[in-house]
Parts: sequence; structure tokens; C-alpha cells
Amino acid sequence: MVLPDGVVGVLLAGGRSSRMGGGDKCLRKLGGRTILARTINRLRSQVSDIVINANGDASRFATFGVPVVPDSIVGYAGPLAGVHAGLEWVKANRPDAVHVVTMATDTPFFPTDLVRRLLQASNDRSALRIAKSDAGTHYVIGLWPVALADALKVSLERGERKVGAWTKAHGAIEVFFPPVDVAGQSTDPFFNINAPDDLAAAEALVREKSL
Repeated sequence: MVLPDGVVGVLLAGGRSSRMGGGDKCLRKLGGRTILARTINRLRSQVSDIVINANGDASRFATFGVPVVPDSIVGYAGPLAGVHAGLEWVKANRPDAVHVVTMATDTPFFPTDLVRRLLQASNDRSALRIAKSDAGTHYVIGLWPVALADALKVSLERGERKVGAWTKAHGAIEVFFPPVDVAGQSTDPFFNINAPDDLAAAEALVREKSL
């Protein structure tokens, strides 16, 4: 489905996953499918295109059939560099797109109407919107106007690395998402899998729900 604003999904898969023992956390299995496959499936109907931001050998994501975009900023610059890479890809490949929605790849229960609700949060198409829940503000989950690409590049080249600080400085609107029901349990919509215990908890929910 092509949304009116031509929103492109950018999956941020460039983290070091230190608490999971390293490697690509999103390629770990959850209920028999990789976390990344679940994320792509959940986001696909909400956006016009999906790209993965990741560094290193892109072939490890070949089976997912979507473009893999590395950081253009030298050195490990964190998720802000991933957002920038996604914005630059959209400028070059989908010039009519207005927004990019960024999503962590360790958040398997995010809302299926995430993009719609972020879009509806403001009539100002130039407004940056960031997801929030009872657990706090999720700075890497948001709707970014493509027009911010140049400003973000300048900030990265100056050494800016903190997503929260950058989004606040650019007037981000926080959009609240209430808990969701997963297998009869009230669950944060942005429950993320950071450590083995989190993966076990998500596995129990998926097994109960048969998701």
C-alpha cells in the first residue's frame, strides 16, 4: 500500500547487541521466525518501501529482499547515522517521499497503525514526531521529514551522537502509545529485546498467542 505521504520505512539494524552477546540481534529467532522478519511483516502494510540500515556484509540480509543501506558517516556513529543513511537513500531513490519512519529491529510488538498515528499527530508536515509510551520516549522510533537530512548530516559531522538531544533540539513532538494486549498481558507497545531474558519473555508471549 502506497500511503499519501509516501512514507518509507527504515529499519535500524546497526546496533552492536552487546547485551545479547554480539552479532545481529534481529536475526535471532522468535517463535520460529527471525525478529527482523516479524518487524518487516508488521511494517510492510504501513509504508511504501522498506530499507534496512546496517553496516558490514549486506549479504546476511539477502533473504529479506529489501535494500541494505550502510552508514555514510565514518566510524560507528550510532542510530543517528542510521537515520541519516535512510534519509539519504530516500532522497536518491524515492524523491517524492515526504517522510521516513524509523523503527528498531528488536521491537516485535509495535503497533500496526504506528505510521498512521504518527502522521495524524500534527498537521505540520515538517514536524518531527517521536514515539512515547509508559516506558519512556523511544527516540529511534519516529517519523522524520526527509527535509531534515542536510541538518542531520551537519550535526553528525560536528560529532553529535545523541538521538534524544538532537530530536529535542529540532522540536520533536512526542506521540503517546498506550499498552497493547499480547496474549492477555498488558505489554508496552515498544517492548524491546535487549538481553536473553527479554527474548525469553517475548518467546513466552508469542508461544501463548501463537503469533
